[in-house]
Amino acid sequence: MQTLRHAPDGCPALVLNADFRPLSYFPLSLWSWQDTLKAVFLDRVDVIAEYDTAVNSPTVTMRLPSVVALKTYVNHSRKPAFTRFNVFLRDVFTCQYCGTQDRDNLTFDHLIPRSRGGKTTWQNIVTACSPCNLKKGNKLPRDARMEPFQPPYQPNMFELNEKGRAFPPNYLHHTWHDYLYWDAELEE
Repeated sequence: MQTLRHAPDGCPALVLNADFRPLSYFPLSLWSWQDTLKAVFLDRVDVIAEYDTAVNSPTVTMRLPSVVALKTYVNHSRKPAFTRFNVFLRDVFTCQYCGTQDRDNLTFDHLIPRSRGGKTTWQNIVTACSPCNLKKGNKLPRDARMEPFQPPYQPNMFELNEKGRAFPPNYLHHTWHDYLYWDAELEE
């Protein structure tokens, strides 16, 4: 076991709901080691797995949690925030006009342009690449002959979490795998 005398910033904890599913997949629900220890001492979480790294206080040495589960279930029935990122996630980071998945070139498009009274709402915004957005301009989809692959809609949190599972972060600690892919098909 490695005991640290400096801040172990590379030791975030995966936060699971009381049903042992991550609170969110994209972004992945992670807490800093400080927030995790605070939740442990306030008895708000159960420690499921730990790092080999420990921290010291004057009276206690404690291994840092790598996976924690909330003791109280957090309901995901609330509506997701209307953000550019959540629109991209709803549309799986894909241009709804041409199918391009160039994340660096994505923007969003108003189906009914703002210049024609269109609102910035879930039901009027789709993900578009810059070339398609410029091509459509301030026309209606039918006038531009550019219908989106799927009509825009307001997703729920469960749906966004499910879509977020397709985009794992760059770093996954080995103790997280069982909780991120718990419903994946097992090898025989």
